[in-house]
Amino acid sequence: MGMKLSNFNFDLPQELLAEYPAANRDDARLMVLNRKEKTIEHKMFKDLIDYFKEDDVLVLNNTKVFPARLFGNKEKTGARIEVFLLRELNPETRLWDVLVDPARKIRIGNKLYFGEDESLVAEVIDNTTSRGRTLRFLFDGSYEEFRSKLTELGETPLPKYIKREVEPEDAERYQTIFAKEEGAVAAPTAGLHFSKHLMKRLEINGINFAEVTLHVGLGTFSPVEVEDLSKHKMDSEEIIIKPDAVKTINTGISEKRRICAVGTTVMRALESSVSSNGTLNSYAGWTNKFIFPPYDFSIANSMVTNFHTPKSTLLMMISAFAGHDFVKEAYAEAVKEKYRFYTYGDAMLII
Repeated sequence: MGMKLSNFNFDLPQELLAEYPAANRDDARLMVLNRKEKTIEHKMFKDLIDYFKEDDVLVLNNTKVFPARLFGNKEKTGARIEVFLLRELNPETRLWDVLVDPARKIRIGNKLYFGEDESLVAEVIDNTTSRGRTLRFLFDGSYEEFRSKLTELGETPLPKYIKREVEPEDAERYQTIFAKEEGAVAAPTAGLHFSKHLMKRLEINGINFAEVTLHVGLGTFSPVEVEDLSKHKMDSEEIIIKPDAVKTINTGISEKRRICAVGTTVMRALESSVSSNGTLNSYAGWTNKFIFPPYDFSIANSMVTNFHTPKSTLLMMISAFAGHDFVKEAYAEAVKEKYRFYTYGDAMLII
């Protein structure tokens, strides 16, 4: 048996979990790991530009987070129920896979009412998993009107570790500036550090951008509950890799440029569509790829990522990319230097 779950545990002080983003997107700190030299540098995110040359490629995830958290009331009792929209199963019949909290109060056949005027109603039609349910929304208007009602009633789905109330600026800050394709229930957090100003500077320096789409689901954040990592099953997430991105990335590979995956979601998308000769293929479909050490990466030779929580699949991927012992050392340094962890935290560049 290779790596175990316990290999990815470490002490993370609660105060290092970032409740708020940095004042400006590119004001986050940046730890730079050089895999070859085994060096660790402390920089600011805007210094990222110093590590890329003309015709290098930054690969971005252009998924857009939708306001996936709704609060409703149960029929008869009026109990407040949180509904987290996970995945649209059928647009015509308004079927969705959701998480409900508290789950024990919800049974098949229960109706939930949303909005002060209770203009949106959902009926529980299936218990899909121990935590999940399938809901059918009962709504008379068109599909566009239904989606606009969800957006109106929904809240920015900040992760549960952020204990404060959602604030108006979260709607903007929990979204990358290049978000286009709606479908994620969590932000691709490495991309949150890119400001318009930094993007412009990178562009002026001749850096190429390629966009892929991976609609982040909760699978990315689901806890690993088995000691033997080969037995962990990732939830599937939808990916779209278009021919223009493939062309930019494969040109970069053939010219031996730096290909940088901005985030673990981008890395998963790229590694889910590799041809037999180590180049990227276009793809539209689903991936449940789980990357943990040892693993040979085919496309990206550098990556930007945030600081992840103990025992997370994200930390496992980073360890596969940068080397388990080196990442352990870097994380010990991050805790010592009080880097901010998780969604709104600081960033790491691995080259």
